[in-house]
Amino acid sequence: MYRENYINSLRAEMVAMVEKNLTPVAKQYGYSEVPLESTIKWRPMVLILGNYSSGKSTLINEFLGADIQAIGQAPTDDSFTIITYDDAADDDQEIQVTQERDGKFLLNDPDYPFEILKKHGQRFSAHFRLKKVNSPFLKNLALIDTPGMLDSITERDRGYDYQEVIGDLAQLADLVLVLFDPHKAGTVRESHTSLRETITTRTFEDRVLFVLNRIDECASLSDLLQVYGTLCWNLSQITGRKDIPSILLTYSSRAAKNSTNHDEDRGFLYNLENQRQKLKNSVLDAPRYRLDNLATFVETHAERLDHFLEAILSYRKRLRRFNIRFGVMGVVISLIAGTAAVFTGVSAGFLGGFYDPLAIGAGSVAACLCMVFWMFLPMKYFKSVFHRNYLKNIDRLISIETQTRKDSWQAVRELAYKYIKKTNGRFSLRNVKQQYTDVHQVFIEGTREIRKALNELSNLKFNETAPAEEPAGAEVIENSVQSQAPGHSTPTSVS
Repeated sequence: MYRENYINSLRAEMVAMVEKNLTPVAKQYGYSEVPLESTIKWRPMVLILGNYSSGKSTLINEFLGADIQAIGQAPTDDSFTIITYDDAADDDQEIQVTQERDGKFLLNDPDYPFEILKKHGQRFSAHFRLKKVNSPFLKNLALIDTPGMLDSITERDRGYDYQEVIGDLAQLADLVLVLFDPHKAGTVRESHTSLRETITTRTFEDRVLFVLNRIDECASLSDLLQVYGTLCWNLSQITGRKDIPSILLTYSSRAAKNSTNHDEDRGFLYNLENQRQKLKNSVLDAPRYRLDNLATFVETHAERLDHFLEAILSYRKRLRRFNIRFGVMGVVISLIAGTAAVFTGVSAGFLGGFYDPLAIGAGSVAACLCMVFWMFLPMKYFKSVFHRNYLKNIDRLISIETQTRKDSWQAVRELAYKYIKKTNGRFSLRNVKQQYTDVHQVFIEGTREIRKALNELSNLKFNETAPAEEPAGAEVIENSVQSQAPGHSTPTSVS
């Protein structure tokens, strides 16, 4: 199928673009500790968060079509569980867990994008695991189940920084589900911190989907409306948004049938069944989100690295002009000092004449001593003043005309400051120029072609065949980047 091939080709090309053009720069300058592509080369992921009683496990089991995760009213699982498809399993078999691996395996296997979680230590790895399941639901995505959020638990109780782990996983995920239940509509402290501080700073708002789950436990429609209003109010206070975010109302049909309560007023539930299906469709749409998120990933990191390189390149060029200017000044002063030494020697009778070899030698020695003095004292002093001034006013290194550039620069400003401070400008101008050219090509040309390819994809029908002469999305991007390779046009030099 052309559309599926187009998606796979486009995804592979974006990963290759990151690996070839962005990762070498990111690792060299400490922008990222791991290869950037390691976090995007795996399958689409859906992160599921919620209070311990919000029904996460029941929802997952319903999606998968089998009881894979333990369920209960009390906290039943304190692990982060990656649930993915087992490609080697037989689909005709009963849906079940076909393989389980521990956290150490997950954190050290390069086929999985979880190397960034190593920093959370052994206590975390003991609460991190993988389950492979032969459920057709998982063929194109993976689910991340998380420990239920509680009200009084601390980092000391868990043994690792829960919020930091949530933040890292939110960065990896293509969709984040946040589940609430009628009994705790957003009042748990960890959920407040996650929504107020962690998720908002580590992922984009359009990737977060709020769900009011287990609404079958509301005694009546009036009770449901009261809970819904409370949740809307809490979310508006937590997120700081003036508008009320979209909230899906869901419940488990199987759980509702097994319920011992059969109040007559619960007939309203049948009108809300579509919300469960809408939620499922959103989760199944994760592969489509992945392409958009990959495009955003490339744009974001290309722009940040572009601004970082622009800043250090600007500093290095200004430092070179400073060295040339003060070097020429030192040569002039040294020549004057040498001439003055010869003139003084001749006038005092110590030297025979201006053309006397002894006079020329004495002038040369005086000029060299003056140059050495200039290089090691005045020029070194003025260079340190130059260095301190630019560290103090590092924003002068790049132009910030728009809020977008300002936001991008703020993300790498501290990195540029530390690098310039550490190196004192002692790095290759030629290498930085070449890196800036490569990254700038991705930022300007590559990202533009990615968006064009995504627009073309949105117009493709599922049964459409490939055009006879038009390249697929990946080839379009590759051709665009190659056309801007050295020897072709390059970005405008940084002043």
